[in-house]
Amino acid sequence: MMTVAWRGVPVFVVNRTKEMLAAVVKANAMVADPGTTRPFSMPLPAYCRNEYRSRADHKGILIVVGVCTHLGCTPRPRFQAGPQANLPDNWPGGFLCPCHGSTYDLAGRVFKDKPAPQNLDVPRYMFDSPTSVLIGKDEHGEA
Repeated sequence: MMTVAWRGVPVFVVNRTKEMLAAVVKANAMVADPGTTRPFSMPLPAYCRNEYRSRADHKGILIVVGVCTHLGCTPRPRFQAGPQANLPDNWPGGFLCPCHGSTYDLAGRVFKDKPAPQNLDVPRYMFDSPTSVLIGKDEHGEA
């Protein structure tokens, strides 16, 4: 994972493993809005309307705005699955917001019964090359 700044906010770029992608599918029943029908501050790009919330040709790459949808804190990566401090015993891996305990899965979807009302935003993005991504712009224009 790396964090970059875009328009003054953190954006997480996560290269998910096969195990992490399997954890996304496993979390479907535990998240509040699995299909992101209620976006937070920007619409979910059409190319990310899938279970991984990523481009089909780069499904392992997750790009989300790293701002909790509750009160704007920055969630922390907690990618390791299993029981650990401040997380449930069946934790599949994801992000934990240290401010009020909201949790998000490895696709940036908020778990049920948490303070955060919506999933993390997915900005428009496109790949300039196999190793470079442009955030805030895609084939349809700028965000």
